[in-house]
Amino acid sequence: MTGVPASATGGTGRPTPRGKLGAVAVDQASLWNIANILTMIRLVLVPAFVVLLLQDGGHDPAWRAWAWAAFAVAMITDVFDGHLARTYNLVTDFGKIADPIADKAIMAAGLVSLSALGDLPWWVTAVILARELGITLMRFWVIRHGVIPASRGGKMKTLAQGTAVGMYVLMLTGPLATFRFWVMTVAGGRPAAPGLASGRPAPGPGRGATAAARPPAARSAAAAR
Repeated sequence: MTGVPASATGGTGRPTPRGKLGAVAVDQASLWNIANILTMIRLVLVPAFVVLLLQDGGHDPAWRAWAWAAFAVAMITDVFDGHLARTYNLVTDFGKIADPIADKAIMAAGLVSLSALGDLPWWVTAVILARELGITLMRFWVIRHGVIPASRGGKMKTLAQGTAVGMYVLMLTGPLATFRFWVMTVAGGRPAAPGLASGRPAPGPGRGATAAARPPAARSAAAAR
């Protein structure tokens, strides 16, 4: 008898190194955290939102209301997942990649679908998506230096875009239709230039990234987020 429980040997009779077992458990726990789950929910809501929006030719007010609800839930998860990850040290490699993808996917789905339905000019969609693509690529390039939290200007831009798209989804008329146009103009017209807002990357797990070691591109990405 070895004195080692069978559950700890994996059925082979040889004990599993405690260090490796602990590392595996930590990795699994770090992936399935609340921040990543919220990001996954947002990714799942992207196709659901598109299907609801395009039901019955995309002009049924009831289906558009359900699509708005899905879009609103997705935007709410966007508010909380990054904050929870940074506040409670839940930053993972998955989250660094999936979060910006989910953000841009739900927004791109709304803009493209609305343009396809004729509710939003294609040039507006093209301008916003071109800028967002550039910002996302820049963030991926500097991701090795740590997580770049959204700046105040970036949060206002996201809020304006989400509000405008949501108002277009609801098929508003009258003064509210005029108002949503100006909200979209503000959201689409904000330049992605450094110096408009400041944001510093939060060090990733086990890293001590400092502002001095941060390249200029990191500051540009933070300002544009």
